[in-house]
Amino acid sequence: MHNLQLILFIAALLLIDRYVLSGLRGLPKKRHFFHKASFTRSYWIFTVLLLAIIFFVIYIKVGFGVRLGLLILFFLVYLCKVSFALFILVDDLRRIGRYLTRSKKMTASAPSAPQGPFTIPRSEFLMQAGLLAGAVPLAAIGLNMQSGLYDYHIKRHVLYLPNLPKAFDGLRLGQISDIHSGSFYNPRAVRGGVEMLMREKTDLIFFTGDLVNKITPEMRDYQDIFSKIKAPLGVFSSLGNHDYGDYAEWPNEAAKQKNFNDLVTTHKNLGWDLLRNENRRLKIGNDEIGILGVENWGEIHRFPRRGRMDLAVKNTDDLPVKLLLSHDPSHWRAQVLPQYPQIDVMFSGHTHGMQLGVQTEHFQWSPVQYIYNEWAGFYRDGAQQLYVNVGYGFIGIHGRVGILPEITIFELKSAVDPKLKRA
Repeated sequence: MHNLQLILFIAALLLIDRYVLSGLRGLPKKRHFFHKASFTRSYWIFTVLLLAIIFFVIYIKVGFGVRLGLLILFFLVYLCKVSFALFILVDDLRRIGRYLTRSKKMTASAPSAPQGPFTIPRSEFLMQAGLLAGAVPLAAIGLNMQSGLYDYHIKRHVLYLPNLPKAFDGLRLGQISDIHSGSFYNPRAVRGGVEMLMREKTDLIFFTGDLVNKITPEMRDYQDIFSKIKAPLGVFSSLGNHDYGDYAEWPNEAAKQKNFNDLVTTHKNLGWDLLRNENRRLKIGNDEIGILGVENWGEIHRFPRRGRMDLAVKNTDDLPVKLLLSHDPSHWRAQVLPQYPQIDVMFSGHTHGMQLGVQTEHFQWSPVQYIYNEWAGFYRDGAQQLYVNVGYGFIGIHGRVGILPEITIFELKSAVDPKLKRA
């Protein structure tokens, strides 16, 4: 998020907070708790701490799970505040309308309706309804969080590549990302997702990093399941920021290195071709395309920068199409676009869509968009494309709301995207 955008964003939140506080203090005096100076003081202290989360997750080096949990907390609280603010707005508009009507008529106010033992003033009713509405999002999200963890969805896309050799036209490519095996607790459900992918009968498959959360042994109970992922032209994989063991405590550097070596071996045991700053030439008949893979490279400095594009593109100048596996989507805009125009498509993961948001065919929103410009789905800049998969697994918060685990199926087409032709 750019500095100016961040300042404007926080200013808008402070205005919402001021409005919410005025609504709470506008409740009848019998709600004496909201009129105490201690409540106002506590409210602003909590608000400042909540806003500090934004700076913490952007500028402080912490694990993805911690950042995810803090951001979800932040947006859930403000979702409740906004819901309450809408009811305050309704009441304020009602008051303004009544005032204007009375001023226009210049007549005495009509007698108030009799107050029975079970009636309350309209203002108080709206405020109470607002408080209830503020709690509803929390309840609804709480009920749906775990139900989305293993609700695998297949997303289908046509990938247009004008320079694609005819032999590859119609080829089917599958992608999964961010398995995070250390978070799983339901092997049967995980196996179901793998079986969904296998029923698609794709020609090749990409896995774009984060096999584990912290340590390689997390894969012990799931290696047999993921070893079922096969494709005629191969399964190609890359590393993510969690795969290096940086989020675990180690007695010494040798132990950490052994863990990493075991993870590389795990990819081999799965039958996956792990690309570590290198490439493969995929051949059908006399035609070839390039499959390139780099180690993790993130624009945000707290994530490892071990990717070497100079090595990955080596000896690929003659290939008409180059597909790149790179875990962190920020790599695309920071390095791939300005320095490597020969990359046709980059495939990423990493963001998880923050495991919270809204995704429809024509609209998507998630808190993670305030950190990453590209965080889910297709992006294009000139002739280059990026696809961000929101992940197979989960981490941090054991829940997904609106952003469901994804299996992506692409059909490669040797044609120009019709949308570009219309443009």
